[in-house]
Amino acid sequence: MLELNQTAPTFALYDAHENLHQLSDYQDHWLVIYFYPKDNTPGCTKEACALRDDSEKFAQLNTKVIGISTDNSKSHLSFSKKQSLAFTLLADPDGKVSATYGALFKLGPVKFCKRHSFIISPDGKIMKIYRSVSPRLHSQELLKDLKDLQTKTSNRRAMLPHNILGLLSPTFIRLR
Repeated sequence: MLELNQTAPTFALYDAHENLHQLSDYQDHWLVIYFYPKDNTPGCTKEACALRDDSEKFAQLNTKVIGISTDNSKSHLSFSKKQSLAFTLLADPDGKVSATYGALFKLGPVKFCKRHSFIISPDGKIMKIYRSVSPRLHSQELLKDLKDLQTKTSNRRAMLPHNILGLLSPTFIRLR
């Protein structure tokens, strides 16, 4: 089971245009990975469209969004075009990546993704895990949590020793 602050599992999956994507491609960005059951189903369409509608807000937070399901690239291309999605959908037809993230559900021989999401920091750490989400409200929840996480990360970075040492410089002391 994945845990907070753990390094996110790597992946190599193809998008709707058969381009290979890897976790390392998103280095230096915050990343939302959302797993969803099936293209063109009511809940999945609501969730994808909410994320699409908030795409500018995610961009302002230096965040990329990718969706992963067990659908193939052709299905993703159709779904992405039909819904005018502005983010990448990745195909995991064998469910290996979904299983690694604990998001795979098997119904007999059929494999689906559970509706799970992860926020990954620019250094590849899992910062937030969602195991149960509302398709309609999840995008707003992600945006709120991204803002909170980025604020906490920024505050922690400001307190690092290399920043504190600057406060001890002779120039700083003389000005006080």
